[in-house]
Amino acid sequence: MRHVGLVALAVLGCCPGALAADLPAAVPVPATAPVVAPLPQESGRFTLIEENDALMPRPTDRWYTQGLELNYLSAPIAGTGVAAFLPSSYLDPGSFRTQRFELVLGQTIFTPQNLRLNPPDPTDRPYAAWLYAGAGLYQETDHRSLDHLQLLVGVIGPAALGEQVQNGFHDIISGINSQVTAAGWGSQLKNEAGVMLSYEHKWRWGAPLGDGFGVDVIPEVGATVGNVLTYGEVGAMLRLGRNLNADYGPARIKPALSGTTWFDPSQLQGPMGWYIFVGAQGKAVARNIFLDGNTFVASPSVTKETFVADLSGGVSFFWADLAKVDFVLTWRSKEFVGQPEPDRYGGVNISVKLP
Repeated sequence: MRHVGLVALAVLGCCPGALAADLPAAVPVPATAPVVAPLPQESGRFTLIEENDALMPRPTDRWYTQGLELNYLSAPIAGTGVAAFLPSSYLDPGSFRTQRFELVLGQTIFTPQNLRLNPPDPTDRPYAAWLYAGAGLYQETDHRSLDHLQLLVGVIGPAALGEQVQNGFHDIISGINSQVTAAGWGSQLKNEAGVMLSYEHKWRWGAPLGDGFGVDVIPEVGATVGNVLTYGEVGAMLRLGRNLNADYGPARIKPALSGTTWFDPSQLQGPMGWYIFVGAQGKAVARNIFLDGNTFVASPSVTKETFVADLSGGVSFFWADLAKVDFVLTWRSKEFVGQPEPDRYGGVNISVKLP
């Protein structure tokens, strides 16, 4: 019908006299308005991301020890001028696109291995915390690739409240689990405003396996710049399950193997979905304030490793567009010279749709 309408408009545009002959002279010809496709009727989503080294089969309490992030993902929005900064807007200009924005609030905490030492071991990574907020833009192209542009701003140092959160939580659960009060927070990084601008691009290449099952691979490239973290990344994720086209893998907290809170309920085929996944990412790190120390003042620091790798695996479940749960285990290669072994931590994400 759309093609017939376009042909009719073209014919009438070329032959205005034909239209005038069929209308009374007193009836004006209405102007033709552009056809705008309505946005899908969807609600936004909240995702809570919890990462902690205590969520591993063999729990630890060191290095990257805790991360918590609350993320709001909007319903589809009308096109925004920010998309002019996304490469896919130019590389594939005639494609169908969907945009959503995100709002982010989070905190990450880093400590040395021995929490009893005060002052801490100068050869181990320093105490540090990062409290941040930010916003981002997603743009999906033809349901097969995803751009993600994100800006985070916040503070490192005592103002990030790392000591209060870690030791306060340890005090609460001390009767349940043997926890050590971290004694060296007085030597943490100094207060410093932080900024990170990140861009990532993901492709999704999938194939059906029959009976509703599918498999896909999601390659990715990206970069982050700022005084907190500066690095380039390349990676990929392999997934097996049902309803894979609804997202691009579980959400993660930077600088982990990149994930997103993107979720598109229009791509669901049936009310239930799940997948198992495994992924890897390599980073070339130019700046890591949590290892390099403060930018403008003297502070504890260690020599960072330039090349760092992450390996992750886990499982995701979702019930229509109502709720989604991810379970993730991550192994990270040594991040600084003298680190005795790789880091590891677990994560749990819970995502719910707003009414």
